[in-house]
Amino acid sequence: MAGNRTLTMIKPDAVKAGNIGNILQMMNSAGFKIVAMKYTKLSKEKAGEFYAVHKERPFYGELVDFMSSGPIVAAILEKDNAVEDFRTLIGATNPADAAEGTIRAKYATSIGENAVHGSDSDENAQIESSFHFAGTEVFA
Repeated sequence: MAGNRTLTMIKPDAVKAGNIGNILQMMNSAGFKIVAMKYTKLSKEKAGEFYAVHKERPFYGELVDFMSSGPIVAAILEKDNAVEDFRTLIGATNPADAAEGTIRAKYATSIGENAVHGSDSDENAQIESSFHFAGTEVFA
């Protein structure tokens, strides 16, 4: 089902700030259907695995520390053109550059603590979804 699903994680900063409901409402209002969702906490090891693509980048250690610092909400979202439409909804990584009305413009506090993750391609959406969810946890 490439093209109609993406993965998101509401990150520890947004969870701690109490923004889960507001962010989920924005997703629903934008036409995304939640087909899997869990409230969980990544260990440093699991956060490192998830972000292994960034292992050589200077921010990798900080990212792993941050993503394992508190609970997250992982979800698979469904909608036509899901990856691109969700990337538009979340806004630029730097909240100062995020368009008005986007999730990051409203709820992110910095480049590092930017409220949400969104898959950057259909292929990564499938890989990332499988990282967080077994097939029995996804409902169409």
